[in-house]
Amino acid sequence: MTLSKRARCRALQLPAWNEALGLPRPWDQQWSLRMQQILAFETDLLEYEDLFDGSHVVEGKTEELKTEARAELANLDAMGGAVDAVGYMKESLVGAHIDRVRGIESGSLKVIGVNAFTQSEESPLGAGNEAIQTVDPMVERQQIEALRKWRSDRDAVSVETALAELGAAATSGANIMGPSIRAAKAGVTSGEWGATLRDVFGEYRGPTGVALVIETGGDEAIEAIKTRVENVSDRLGRDLTYVLGKPGLDGHSNGAEQIAARARACGMQVVYEGIRFTPSEIVAQAKAANAHVIGLSILSGSHLDLVRETLAEMQKAGLDSTPLVVGGIIPFEDEQALRQMGVRRVYTPKDFQITEIMDDVGDVVEQAWLS
Repeated sequence: MTLSKRARCRALQLPAWNEALGLPRPWDQQWSLRMQQILAFETDLLEYEDLFDGSHVVEGKTEELKTEARAELANLDAMGGAVDAVGYMKESLVGAHIDRVRGIESGSLKVIGVNAFTQSEESPLGAGNEAIQTVDPMVERQQIEALRKWRSDRDAVSVETALAELGAAATSGANIMGPSIRAAKAGVTSGEWGATLRDVFGEYRGPTGVALVIETGGDEAIEAIKTRVENVSDRLGRDLTYVLGKPGLDGHSNGAEQIAARARACGMQVVYEGIRFTPSEIVAQAKAANAHVIGLSILSGSHLDLVRETLAEMQKAGLDSTPLVVGGIIPFEDEQALRQMGVRRVYTPKDFQITEIMDDVGDVVEQAWLS
C-alpha cells in the first residue's frame, strides 16, 4: 500500500509497536497513524508515477512468482485439488518455518534485536503499569451477566423449536440458512447454533503439519540433546512425553509447531493436536498420555487467566506434580507472576534457540521425576 499510490485502499491496518503484548493504547495507535500521514503529506511519494505502472524489476519478479505459483498449483491439481492437499500444504508451511528458524539459530539469517545488534536501551514507552492496555475483568463479568439475562428473558419453547429444526435440517442435508435465520430471530446465541451443528457434523481439526519423525539434519546440538533425551527416557522407563497445547482463541500456531517439531527431532514423544483447545481438554490429553511435562503456547495476551485455569484443571486431574512450562509474548512482570503460580519455565521471543529450550525442558523433567 505504501509503494503503490494506485492501490486505492479504503482502510489500512494500524500496526502498533506493542500490539503483540496487548491492546495498543490510543497514543500507540496515533503514532502508527502519524507515520502513514507523514508518508502521504510530508514526502513526495505521491508526486511520482506509480512504481507498479512500469518497472522491469517488478515485472520480472511478478513473472517469476507467477511461474512458481502455476507450478505449485499444477502440483496441487495432481494431488486431487486443494482439499486433498491440505496436509501437504500445512507440512510445507511448517517445513519452511523450520528452515527459517534454523537460519536464525545459526546466524545465517539476521533478525535485528534477536540474533544481531541485541544491545538495547530501556524504552520509556514500555515502562509503568499502563504500558499495555488491558480489558477490565469487570467487562467479562458484565457480558456474562448480559448473556444470562438474554437467555432468561427469551421464549424458551421457541428457542428449543428453532434448534431442533436447525439440527434436523443439518442431519437431512437440507439448506440450513432458513433455520439459522429463524433461530436468530428466536434469540438463539451463536454458541448454541454452533453446538447444534457440531453435534451433527462433528468438529474439524486441521493437520498440524508436524511429522511423526523429524530429521535432525546432522545438527550436532540436536544430536547431543537427542542422546540426552534417550538417557532420560531410559531412566524414566519410557519415552519422555511432552504434551503441548494452545489454549484459548489464539490462532498463531507457528511457535507451537516449531517447538513440537524440534522436540520430536530431539527424541521426545510429543502430543500436539493443534490450536484452540480449552485448558481442560489439554489437561485431559496430558492425563491420557501420562505426560512428563506440559507446555502451553499463548500469544493472545491472556496467559495469566489461561495458566491459572490450566493449573486448576491439573490439580483436579491429579497432575499437581507434572511440571508446566509456558511460552509466548509475555511481559517481564507477567513472567514473575507466572512463576509465582508454579510455572517451571517461561519462554519469550528472546529465547530463540529452540534446541536450548529442549535442553531446558530436559532439566525440568529430570528435576520433577528423577531428583
